[in-house]
Amino acid sequence: MTTAANALVAALRDDIDRLLAAEPEVRSDAPDSVHQMRVATRRLRSVLRSYRGLFVKEPVAVMVAELKWVAGLLGEARDAEVRADRFAALLADHGGQTPPAELGPVTARLVIAERERYRLAHAEVLTALDSERYRKLRDELSEWRTDPPLRHSRVTGEAADVFGDILRSDLARVESLVRAEPTVAATERIELLHDIRKSAKRLRYSCEAAAQEVGDAADLGSRAKKLQTVLGDHRDAVESRHAILDRAAEAAAAGEPADLYEILADAEDAAAGRELSRYPATAAALFG
Repeated sequence: MTTAANALVAALRDDIDRLLAAEPEVRSDAPDSVHQMRVATRRLRSVLRSYRGLFVKEPVAVMVAELKWVAGLLGEARDAEVRADRFAALLADHGGQTPPAELGPVTARLVIAERERYRLAHAEVLTALDSERYRKLRDELSEWRTDPPLRHSRVTGEAADVFGDILRSDLARVESLVRAEPTVAATERIELLHDIRKSAKRLRYSCEAAAQEVGDAADLGSRAKKLQTVLGDHRDAVESRHAILDRAAEAAAAGEPADLYEILADAEDAAAGRELSRYPATAAALFG
């Protein structure tokens, strides 16, 4: 029998190793490195939250807060990186007929400005990684690889049983949000869909942590990932459209043409609609 303690230490060690391995890549600004470290940080935080009943409360609460701090810094850089790439792709698709004199300012406001935001945010990340606060976090994570603060009275049982209960709880959380979605006002729907995405992501990570112990965890995690992806793509399109409209207002105030911004915003509105049309079936498949 594999105990919950042994299985949880192994899962936690894998997540910690993934996070620590990403740090040198972020320091050298390797391609996709900020994204990988952000995912590793959020994944570890999510697992600690899902399995929080198996840990001593106070040190895990502190660790979750510190991981949120790191994820937030990485998120500033990553969001700028995503926006720059997304805007560049949109301009490549829809800006071909735009005169260079008009395309240049649009590119500057959308792509070049976001790349500068990424540069500044990445510098903030490097400052954080060199801080005493991060050093303490990294040292503590290194200790947790083999000796996390477990509540030993709760981790002596069989891993399949203990982890299975946690997966059912995480699944129920997603289901309650999905059931609530048709009842909310249109003005609240976007944020509720975002909450559904976050809960699906938490379920996915808790499933991946349990994949070696719970027979259907891998399949459930895969279905949760699909829901997370659909709603994540929807959210990206919605937020991109809002950013484009904000830049369009700035351009209009500066006396620049706004026609291309409107075309790009319409393209993102259509993209959001396509992803949203996939949501009902993807959500239903999670509970099938």
